[in-house]
Order: sequence, then C-alpha cells, then structure tokens
Amino acid sequence: QVQLVESGGGLVQPGGSLRLSCAASGSIMNRYTMGWYRQAPGKRRDMVATIASGGNTNYADSVKGRFTISRDNAKNTVYLQMDSLKPEDTAVYYCNANRAAYNYNAWGQGTQVTVSS
Repeated sequence: QVQLVESGGGLVQPGGSLRLSCAASGSIMNRYTMGWYRQAPGKRRDMVATIASGGNTNYADSVKGRFTISRDNAKNTVYLQMDSLKPEDTAVYYCNANRAAYNYNAWGQGTQVTVSS
C-alpha cells in the first residue's frame, strides 16, 4: 500500500502561481499512475491531471496550458505546478495513486488552494 501526503496549498491572488507536492511512502511510486484531483464545495471531485509511470500526461481542459504535472520517482514525489491561477481553481486538491491492474486506488488528505484578491 502507498501513503500520500500533500503540501504546498495556500492563498494566492488571481494570476499567481503555486506548486503542490505529494510525497508517497510505503511502496514504490513508479508502479503507479499518479494524479491530482480537486473538489470545490458542493461539487464532485474531478480529475485535474495525471501522469503515468512512463511519463504520459493527461490534463483537464480547464487547466491545459496553465498547470503542469511532473514526477520524481527517485524522491517518490509528484508535483503540480499551477500558473495563471483563477478564482475558479479554488478547491481542495487531492493526490491520487492508481494501479488499475490491481484495482488499487489511494488518496491523500487534501490541501486547500484558494485563489482570491
């Protein structure tokens, strides 16, 4: 099993940047597809970005060109660089580790991102 701990959230003005980090422990991260999801109050949890073990990435249309997901398997850490932030990016951001072949899914505790002037 893998344990995930997010960090890097906070309050930022519109147009600003934040970098989220997710530290994985308990298992070898490069076995998993890693992802970032977000959930705003009263809304469902949606995919923001994913990165496969081989490095292929996938982004939600709403963040393409603004967010970048990356992984450092040696450090067992996945990152989400968020630029040109908008108020609608405000949400709790969750890190996810998925191993579809084993029907395995793990979540972090979430980190709050608030974009407001």
